[in-house]
Amino acid sequence: MIIDKTKAIAQGHVKIYDPYSNEILVDKMNSIHYENISEAMANALTNKNIGTVERMVFGNGATAVDTTGVVTYLPTNTTGTDSQLYNQTYSKIVDDENASNLDPTRNYIRVRHTPGTIYTDIFVTCLLDYTEPANQAAFDNAASLQGTFVFDELGLLSSDGKLLTHVIFHPVQKALNRLIQVDYTLRIQSLTNLSNNL
Repeated sequence: MIIDKTKAIAQGHVKIYDPYSNEILVDKMNSIHYENISEAMANALTNKNIGTVERMVFGNGATAVDTTGVVTYLPTNTTGTDSQLYNQTYSKIVDDENASNLDPTRNYIRVRHTPGTIYTDIFVTCLLDYTEPANQAAFDNAASLQGTFVFDELGLLSSDGKLLTHVIFHPVQKALNRLIQVDYTLRIQSLTNLSNNL
């Protein structure tokens, strides 16, 4: 008897940039919360209407900067079903079919698949406009990197409030004088290994 042993893996990549100047602020891989994402995938496959990607969350609690400018990074939170960002300070709905998404043309999710490949990408884009978040500083020249909207972590949150991914990066300040766009690609890939062993 031949048993088809298929393994699914997920990996993510985050690009944070200014969409007008094209200045790239962050460009790196992220960490996956495998327990939460496996539950989300099972819920999606069984049409349970929970666990879908709903929002992007931003925080400022994942790094420490000493007086010489050396940045220390905390580990990503990817274990335990109740994992969250270290200090979430902002969130934005990215599900373009959610009625609470006020700008679905610039904050949306797309599924991208090329026939014949064994992977599918979930592409999530989120734009923090000039006026977002409220009460931000006027200019991105903060002397302290500990401000509420000096982001150093973000993730994707499911509709049932579970953290699916987490990425930690050097601090990036959001201020009134700049746009920040986040392009988040989450790749779901199957690795197939045919075996006749039970």
